[in-house]
Amino acid sequence: MSGRVDPYLDFRFRVELDGLLVGGFTEVSGLEVEVGTEEYEEGGENAFTHVLPTRMEHGTLTLERGVTDSTELWAWMNAARDGPPTFKTGQVFLHDALGEPVRGWEFRRGYPVRWTGPELAGAGGAVAVESIEIAHHGLDQFDV
Repeated sequence: MSGRVDPYLDFRFRVELDGLLVGGFTEVSGLEVEVGTEEYEEGGENAFTHVLPTRMEHGTLTLERGVTDSTELWAWMNAARDGPPTFKTGQVFLHDALGEPVRGWEFRRGYPVRWTGPELAGAGGAVAVESIEIAHHGLDQFDV
């Protein structure tokens, strides 16, 4: 009988853009890949409809973090606004309980398509959060 295998916890991760650690993100969403499909109804075949694969679809990634002195994400967004976007390769690393990376996802030719600033409220005491949404040309998963 094999030993117990627990799932990894979702709060231990890091994000790198072009090999550089970009900061402590509090959330990463949009790690998804979907195969598009097309239905084809074959004449004379009434028992089922063929569902054929088309192209891969990748969602946009959203990275969220507390606002800091770093303006790197804002500068990347401005560069995309003012001219052709600067494409970056990025990695998201999942870590185990000891802090060692165990799995990773890499996106290619990513560029920012949306930046969202913090919601500011005088009566609140929450951390000010910014987010950046990244479109990309593919996502791969890898073991570390």
